[in-house]
Amino acid sequence: MHHTDPTLEGEYNNRARVPDHLQIFDRWRRDSARFRDRANATLDLPYGPAGRHRLDLFHAASARGTVVFIHGGYWRSLDKSDFSFVAAPFVDAGLSVAAFNYRFCPQASLAEVVADCRQALAWLLRHGAAHHMPLDRIALTGHSAGGHLVAMLLATVWSSLGIDARRIVGGAALSGVYNLSPLLQVSMNADLRLDPAQARMLSPVMLQSAVPALLHLAVGADDSEAFRQQSRDLQLAWPGCVSACETVDGCNHFTIVDYFVQPGSNAFQSVAARFD
Repeated sequence: MHHTDPTLEGEYNNRARVPDHLQIFDRWRRDSARFRDRANATLDLPYGPAGRHRLDLFHAASARGTVVFIHGGYWRSLDKSDFSFVAAPFVDAGLSVAAFNYRFCPQASLAEVVADCRQALAWLLRHGAAHHMPLDRIALTGHSAGGHLVAMLLATVWSSLGIDARRIVGGAALSGVYNLSPLLQVSMNADLRLDPAQARMLSPVMLQSAVPALLHLAVGADDSEAFRQQSRDLQLAWPGCVSACETVDGCNHFTIVDYFVQPGSNAFQSVAARFD
């Protein structure tokens, strides 16, 4: 019998906390479609056999590096195409962008979702040069569930997969989930199907960063206290690996992405500086 804790449910149900989330999603989709219309892009490249094993590449002129973006949606919704707009300011700053899709829970386990993102990054590092992606320096970025997936990629021992992790030079995670144990007591676990052992195994706070790159953490001041605590907990768990843990005034769980794509934001600047 699945037990739901009402307090945790309120803390982790972001769509209920942000009544206008559908309008935000619609705005993102419109901005993303407009950017794809003008972008130099290679869309829906397969990195694996499943239908959602696809990635988009956005090419900057004379690019000096590549930024990866992993979307959120509690590992069970949304799409890379909803977030093409995130690539726009990076492309304008001379950085190419790769955006990943991955399989969703409950059709895939959360461990398989993590494996998909590892597979996507490995594919990019092995095959991206053939698609004119600059791969000497890569930064990993993501929002919400995507922030968790970024941290899991940083906790991956890439040498065991024949990948030189030194090419990963930094990253940013926005309002991520780094300790999955609270999710055992919220309704979404009906889809995630986590047990305590899986929650520990897939929680970045229980792991160590295996990549010599600094991670910038950002969370909205209007995010729930549980989400703000998630970022503080990762900062404590990964000493020396987190360059900043900022709480951004005026941002909720979703508008933190709008903050990120402002070229003057601390989070954007932190990522862009890794390529100077």
